[in-house]
Amino acid sequence: MEGTEVRKLVELEDDHWWYRERRHLLHQRVRDLPPGDGLDIGAAGGGNTRVLQGLGWRMLALEFTAEGADVAHERGLQVVRADAQQLPVPDESLDLVTALDVLEHLPDHKRAAAEIYRVLRPGGVLVAAVPVDHRLWSEHDVAVGHERRYEPREFLALLREAGLEIIEARSWMVLLRPAVALRRRFSKGSDLDEPHPVVNAALTGVVRLERLLPVSRAPGVSVFVTARRPRR
Repeated sequence: MEGTEVRKLVELEDDHWWYRERRHLLHQRVRDLPPGDGLDIGAAGGGNTRVLQGLGWRMLALEFTAEGADVAHERGLQVVRADAQQLPVPDESLDLVTALDVLEHLPDHKRAAAEIYRVLRPGGVLVAAVPVDHRLWSEHDVAVGHERRYEPREFLALLREAGLEIIEARSWMVLLRPAVALRRRFSKGSDLDEPHPVVNAALTGVVRLERLLPVSRAPGVSVFVTARRPRR
């Protein structure tokens, strides 16, 4: 992702409906785990890192871009600039890795998945999210630097091939998928824009409704996965 897009993301993420709900989904998947040592890959300005710190995790934010790393540092986070395809972390040293909307940006996602496996302790957990559905590919994906969109089964296969066990996989943005598909047909660039407050509130309500409805296996815009490095 270009530096200008990272800066835009950082400016939006605190209040934007999509980022707020993604932080909620992360919180739900981690809240019952005993806190330990964690790595937030592709942390940008550290919005997700701060969620995990609030749950007691000792977090390191990893960010490739200078802009994102600078903001994370300004927010008081421990941050390192590095490539997710070569993590600067010792073998079997982490209890948690998060990679939310990261792997789709990487030329060698298989190497990144192998790196995640390498740095997790046996029993350590990965929480990851990626965009799905090849039919939704658009100029938005190009503008934000996506190498690919996945089909859910492809992403699960990627993690399994790296040696990880799938704990949970659920679709996200199911209710809004028709609207996203329509918008992406006419997309001329990134969708990372600040919505009108009324629109932001309305979309917040729609994505929160998914918390109550049995739609986690229906086609969505993203897939949220929790996986684990097997215990010996």
